[in-house]
Amino acid sequence: MSANRAAGRRKQKAALGGRRGPSSWAIVAVVVVVLFAGAVGFGVYRAGQGGEDVLIPAGATATGVPIGQPAARATIDLYVDFQCPACKTYEEQVGPVIDELVAAGSAKVIYHPVAFLDRFSTTQYSTRSSAASGCAQDAGVFTAYTKLLFANQPPENTPGLPDEQLIALGRQAGAGEGFATCVTDQRYVPWTGSVTEDASRSGVTATPTVKVNGQEIERTVQALRQAVQAA
Repeated sequence: MSANRAAGRRKQKAALGGRRGPSSWAIVAVVVVVLFAGAVGFGVYRAGQGGEDVLIPAGATATGVPIGQPAARATIDLYVDFQCPACKTYEEQVGPVIDELVAAGSAKVIYHPVAFLDRFSTTQYSTRSSAASGCAQDAGVFTAYTKLLFANQPPENTPGLPDEQLIALGRQAGAGEGFATCVTDQRYVPWTGSVTEDASRSGVTATPTVKVNGQEIERTVQALRQAVQAA
């Protein structure tokens, strides 16, 4: 081999040295990144600043419980506290109209069972009753159960209903055996915190608050019918 040819080959090898394929470490790093991205895609909802994982009732979201046909033109957002006397009155006066609109497919309703009024109970009844309503959603009796909670609403500044009575109301609504364990384990207390935090971030400061397609309305039957009709 001539000296010129050997020198040319040395130059060619030197040039190729700058264009080597990815190292084994680089390949491993790429695989790890891809696997991590996949894991994030299957993560659970992580609530607020605490960062704890929040278990969500079946068919619910981190912010509430949707009832009705998803394609309904009007969406009623209803923020209630089961310790709130005004919420009980609203349920008695307007609740049947909401049920009618949902049954007709004219609207769907998203219930946001917040816990604003724990200070009016010595046992955090707002939180306990909201969490119990999450158990009722799991059991497929959310609507019936919330009506029973309002019908049996305890006075403010009292301990509120004990867990045993919350469980009895669930059985009255048609919940199965797993409901009692769900209530006593306080399974959906973190979910209640998530719902309440979201309501506060949305500017909700009082209950009941009623919105139709994102716009707050007066708490009357007439205002509700007009807003749904205009949707």
